[in-house]
Amino acid sequence: MERILNKVRGNGTLPARPGLWQILNGLIGGALGIGLVATLAELQHLPLLMAPFGATCVLLFAAPDTPLAQPRNVIGGHLVSSLVGLLFLKYVGTSPLEMGLAVGLAIALMQLTRTLHAPAGADPLVVLMAGKASWGFLIAPVLVSAVLLVLIALVVNNVGQGKQWPRYWM
Repeated sequence: MERILNKVRGNGTLPARPGLWQILNGLIGGALGIGLVATLAELQHLPLLMAPFGATCVLLFAAPDTPLAQPRNVIGGHLVSSLVGLLFLKYVGTSPLEMGLAVGLAIALMQLTRTLHAPAGADPLVVLMAGKASWGFLIAPVLVSAVLLVLIALVVNNVGQGKQWPRYWM
């Protein structure tokens, strides 16, 4: 029993608190990213926002050096996962079991295509729970918003000496 408790407790220490500039990068990037996407959505009367984009901002602006925060992963992950959601909505179904299968398939396909992006794992649920998304959903909100967030990250994450983002594109 003690061995199990030790595994559950873990044996590591907390990571260091990020520096002030990294915290400000997260604050400014997240505010600009979601603020711009929300403003464009309102001005153009387009549904450009979906909840996973908030989590995308966490990766883009608070952990920009991780593989999950690279443009390929952000854009590709959202496209792959949303496509899975649309395919299930149109051809498979929306039951709890099908929701689970859609998320599992989205994860597997993101791994297979090397576009793993954790927030995109929720995209099939967004599609299936809305229940009325069309194929155009892949363009707006998915592609347009993911590209906008990456472009904002390109600016925000490169302000200051010695900063270079992204680590890779393709």
